[in-house]
This record gives sequence, C-alpha cells and structure tokens, in this order.
Amino acid sequence: MSVEPGSIEHLTQIISQVVGPSFLLGAVASFISMLFGRMGGVLDRIRTLNAIPEDDPYRSVLKADVPRLQRRMTLLHLSIQLAIGAGVVTTLLIIVAFALAIMRVQHVMGSALLFIVALLFFFASLVVLARELSISISEYDHY
Repeated sequence: MSVEPGSIEHLTQIISQVVGPSFLLGAVASFISMLFGRMGGVLDRIRTLNAIPEDDPYRSVLKADVPRLQRRMTLLHLSIQLAIGAGVVTTLLIIVAFALAIMRVQHVMGSALLFIVALLFFFASLVVLARELSISISEYDHY
C-alpha cells in the first residue's frame, strides 16, 4: 500500500525508516570513541619510549618499537576518518529522508544508496582496524 508523499502517514513512515540509520549512527559514534581510546594508548606508548634516555642500555632497545607504533597510529587515524565518513553519510541519509518527505518526493532509492555508502565506509573502517590489530601484539608490548 502506497502512502501519499507529504502526508502524516508518509512522515510516520520516514521516521520508522530512519530508526536503523539512527542506530548505525550511535554505533559509529561508540566505535569512534573506542578508536580514539586505542590511539591515545599508542600515543602514550610512543611518548614513553621517546622519553627513554639513549644511554640506558636496558631500555633503549625498546625504542626500536616506535616505527611499529607509528604505523598503528596511521592505521587508527585512517580508521577514524573512515568511521567519521560513515557517520557523515548516515547523518546525510537521515537529513535527505526528511527533506525529501517535506518536498513530497519518494526517497527509497536515494536512501538505499546512502545507506550502502555509509555501510561501506564503516566496513572499510573495520578492515583498517583489523589491520591495526594484526600488528598491535608484539613482544615489545610485554615490557
């Protein structure tokens, strides 16, 4: 059954359809927070290693881990950028859905495409995080 664009039923339908993207937006926000937490831990480790004096024979070898940590920072930064992209596209999806409802235009194809793009950004962010996780465990992490 089709509803008249611009009717209260249409607006109700739009609200029910943006519930899924709204949950995705919440998940993306939590994910970004987790990524910033990981990045903070890596940054603290880099600062700690850089503070080791060169003449400390026992701990100066730990500085060899800095390039690996910098690579992790790069991957975490990329993952955050992709997650932010997912959040931006998801927010745009919600805005477009309501704007098109106000203009009395069907929005199914546009919303579906934006949701796919948002999920692709989120997927890419997860893949980059998996790459970061694969290099995160090292013998240096146990010192």
